[in-house]
Amino acid sequence: MAGVAEARPVDPLTATIELGDAERFAALYQDTVGAPSVAQLQERYLASESRAIAIFTPYRIIDAPNLLANINANRADYTDAITRCLPLVKSTQPDLRAIYLGFRGLLPERPLPRIAVVLVPGTVAGRRSRTCRCSALKFSAVSPRTKRHFASSCAGFFAHETVHTFQKVDETGLELDYLLAVALSEGTADYIAQIVTGETPDPARAAWAEANASLVWREFAHDLAVVRDPRASEVSKNTAIRRWLHNADGAPDGWPTELGYWVGMQIAAGYVANASDPHTAIRELL
Repeated sequence: MAGVAEARPVDPLTATIELGDAERFAALYQDTVGAPSVAQLQERYLASESRAIAIFTPYRIIDAPNLLANINANRADYTDAITRCLPLVKSTQPDLRAIYLGFRGLLPERPLPRIAVVLVPGTVAGRRSRTCRCSALKFSAVSPRTKRHFASSCAGFFAHETVHTFQKVDETGLELDYLLAVALSEGTADYIAQIVTGETPDPARAAWAEANASLVWREFAHDLAVVRDPRASEVSKNTAIRRWLHNADGAPDGWPTELGYWVGMQIAAGYVANASDPHTAIRELL
């Protein structure tokens, strides 16, 4: 499943999670007993003029044959997403409105995005452009006994990805100082998400990082120096970056994944805490 947000004005009191795409897929899946054909996927799902489908097609869906291959390889996940997770997503609408009210108070000048749900291949991912942001969650990992955890994860995800729609991408910073730039971008999104949700992003990661803070900062400083070193090889730089980012499939032994998010969040929090005007500081981070 995935969420897509389009940057059009939304009233936080009436914000809704748009489920049309997901419900069309669910109807097709159930009508075909979990075995749709390529033609049916194209005609009843991908041929839609949905912005969400359009955003995800080039990078995740690809085409109907690729989607069908993914369904066949992950049938249990798709069944679970439709029968159990889709109703849970519907139940998070009050959380979305509460989050958007928080954003309206914190950043009243920023337009709030629409949220839609689609089903696409893959697990956790996000995509965004100047006018849209797209987010994907592997909902099948949440057991029926953890409905509150599911809602909390969705709330954090809605908030984090909404912040990304507010951010101005610093292309020069990405090129010259990639590790720090991305860690700060993701950490800022987590920091502001924590403000509007009242919950710590990835509590297990935060607990580990706080318990090992000296190690974390020492290792980050070391890897930052490697990435900044013009004499270092691209292999060395990429290895250093992947210790902190883009490592959901393989963090260093004993480390939580995406630890760079926590580092960036601490930098963002410290910047705001030491600013004479916290509101201005938050906007500067964006």
